[in-house]
Amino acid sequence: MATTRTAHTEWEGELIKGSGEVTLDSSGVGHFPVTWASRAEEPEGRTSPEELIAAAHSSCFSMALANGLTKAGTPPTTLRTQAEVTFQPGTGITGVHLTTTGRVPGADEAAFQAAAEDAKANCPVSQALTGTTITLTANLSA
Repeated sequence: MATTRTAHTEWEGELIKGSGEVTLDSSGVGHFPVTWASRAEEPEGRTSPEELIAAAHSSCFSMALANGLTKAGTPPTTLRTQAEVTFQPGTGITGVHLTTTGRVPGADEAAFQAAAEDAKANCPVSQALTGTTITLTANLSA
């Protein structure tokens, strides 16, 4: 069954001096202030579209990796994934780097790396970011 999720932003003013608020409508779990400065400078309590993409990508990748490992017979105990989305003003998003560390009883390094590469290539957010360079560092912990 297909699902649709929604969020909206209310923006006031011009780009540089203006500000807005992102609301997660489907879940109702939050409102997040957003400004140009939070994209191009230090966030200081505000979010940016790139941080929201990083949140979406890290969670989607983790779910895909957990699924792949489970299907291989080695379900993870824990996965921690960080997504770094790089934004260059005037150019846009220039890349994403995923770093994941997993505790996966019964998995060897090669199997973990293969599952991580598969998740990187095939999670829906990676698919949505086709055309953006996505790199990966995957570490299997003891």
